[in-house]
Amino acid sequence: MNSPFTCTSIAPAPATGPNWVPVSLSGLGAPAASPPAPQRPSIASPLPLPMTRAEMQARGWDEVDVVFVSGDAYVDHPSFAMALLGRLLESAGYRVAILSQPDWHSADAWRTFGKPRLFFAISAGNMDSMINHYTANRKVRNDDAYSPGGKIGRRPDRATLAYCQRAREAYPGVPVVAGGVEASLRRLAHYDYWSDKVRRSIILDSKADLLIYGMGERGILEVADRFAAGQTVREMRDMRGLVYRLGAAETPPSDEGTLLLPSYEEASTDKRAFAVMTRIAHHETNPYNAKRLVQFHGREAIVCNPPQLPLAQPEMDRVYGLPYTRKPHPSYGTQTIPAYDVVKDSVQIMRGCFGGCTFCSITAHEGRIIQSRSAENVMGEVRKMTADPDFKGVISDIGGPTANMYEMRCTKPEVEAVCRRLSCVHPTICKLLGISHDPLIDLMKQVREEPGVKKVFVASGIRMDLARRSPEYMKELATHHVGGLLKVAPEHTDSRVLDLMKKPGSDDFLKFDEEFKKASAAAGKKQYLVPYYIASHPGSDLDAMIDLALFLKRNHYRPDQVQDFIPSPFDLAACMYYTGLDPLTMKPVYTAQHLRDRKLQRALLQFFKPENYFEVRRALEQAGRQDLIGDGCDCLIPSRPPKQALDKRRREANSRTSEQREGDHIRGGTQPKADAGGKTPPQQQKAGYRPHRKSHERRDRKR
Repeated sequence: MNSPFTCTSIAPAPATGPNWVPVSLSGLGAPAASPPAPQRPSIASPLPLPMTRAEMQARGWDEVDVVFVSGDAYVDHPSFAMALLGRLLESAGYRVAILSQPDWHSADAWRTFGKPRLFFAISAGNMDSMINHYTANRKVRNDDAYSPGGKIGRRPDRATLAYCQRAREAYPGVPVVAGGVEASLRRLAHYDYWSDKVRRSIILDSKADLLIYGMGERGILEVADRFAAGQTVREMRDMRGLVYRLGAAETPPSDEGTLLLPSYEEASTDKRAFAVMTRIAHHETNPYNAKRLVQFHGREAIVCNPPQLPLAQPEMDRVYGLPYTRKPHPSYGTQTIPAYDVVKDSVQIMRGCFGGCTFCSITAHEGRIIQSRSAENVMGEVRKMTADPDFKGVISDIGGPTANMYEMRCTKPEVEAVCRRLSCVHPTICKLLGISHDPLIDLMKQVREEPGVKKVFVASGIRMDLARRSPEYMKELATHHVGGLLKVAPEHTDSRVLDLMKKPGSDDFLKFDEEFKKASAAAGKKQYLVPYYIASHPGSDLDAMIDLALFLKRNHYRPDQVQDFIPSPFDLAACMYYTGLDPLTMKPVYTAQHLRDRKLQRALLQFFKPENYFEVRRALEQAGRQDLIGDGCDCLIPSRPPKQALDKRRREANSRTSEQREGDHIRGGTQPKADAGGKTPPQQQKAGYRPHRKSHERRDRKR
């Protein structure tokens, strides 16, 4: 595939050893010569990367090259970014230390390993820190799946900003490189749900020297090689997948390969300009034809280079074949890390998603081009798992962002190079998309037949419109890889809402359900689907949610877990929520913005729960659907409230009275005790809703 851009290759290990093969680096536009990356022997170790100075010294190191700072607990498993990128740098000969969940109240933790020779690598973790901290109703979450013991409070709000600040404070002059999901999705001006405003590009607020967006393997290795070769931050501005800032005196690029976005000032004051900015940014995500983006923020500007090229299969094999221990760092002892417990016995076989769902960040972060591992590489990981005495023989998941997109790609590379579709499967499946499930079926057979493997489940999401086009895959899935329940995500039933989501129609789910039941019956099994739905997505009003509730009742579905829509930075659906416009068509879109309206929509998804009675009744009365209150076959709730609903109302009334009595408007309970000077000690201050706001009053507009 012809392209004017080249980038660092993550080469497979040569036959003579594990050294990396450096290749030339060239710039955007006119090629620019770069110093060759130094040849280094791999220092891969069966031990986890050091988390303390003592562990660093035990390796005989007097300094480290890179300090990787993360808001997550350190788990040496390829599902965790710090492990994958840290091991990648280690295999290239770099000395890497992990600074996991440091105390951000001072810069002391950033000095643990001394001054890093090359740079600080900063990430908020596997999730955006604000989504990690707060629910869709802006309430503080009770747990953190990426922290030991699931405890909250181990990372700050907007962790990338705090971590970058402390890195600069600890060692002025050491380059700071930001990355990860939080930095990636906030690389441009973006709507922030928790402050309810448009914020600047995170590279400006964090003052990071460089920002790597998307999956970081190519970027972090290229940055390390360039720093090691003596290049400066300014000399790295030709890199793919990079965002950098320009000073007021610098002139931004203005060639034909560059697009000028609406400025931050325009996007933050004009919702139509924000929608235009979002549309342009999403149409420049195909790495084979994307243009450079420039956005002014006052007199400064940020430059977002085209995305990195996807990893080829040998590169994927190299990354996932590194010597992970697949366990949390020993320092955590017996403390469990909930996110690790979910994935510890899983195998990721691919990455990326061409679904392009507007509410999902996977396509925006990982790209829509599927990158798959070879069957041999996957089997190598499976054999390593079976050799572990703690392995019980059950692989909890074999998949990726979408379980059944393995080795699916455009069949016409010359068309893929110019394509600007945001979804390969919406509104219809592209005729050029290769949708054969044969490679996946063969791989699933190999894995389950491996000695030591008793059962292999598929727990990742299934793209139903693809799966039902392969009877053989449906047979394999139902016969061997489902443990009674299969999770699927139809998301809604309203055609308008589904179109805004870029999801197939509700008929597709019903057809898949029918075919799955037939395949299960043929295998002699009784198995059921567990459908996931979203409340309050843009376009979804009370009438649409009532129709969804009726659909659930008529088809005997009682979803135990439902999702409240959260406007995630950069997503198309977040733009719809903020602007009230579909950025792709500029047509108006209804959005449920008030918390009371969102609460009603969520209650309708679980109308069958007695404790939701009064919210469901209020929703039905507000929509003029009193015909659904009573004892008829289509009625959602009875005419009289059940005892559980009355008990819930009584508890809530008592709780509100208690909060008013204590004078705490945010979370209830008693106020922290003040010291002799009348000030609250820092360790007793509460980390409630937006803890760094100037006013302690929540804005009434969102209630």
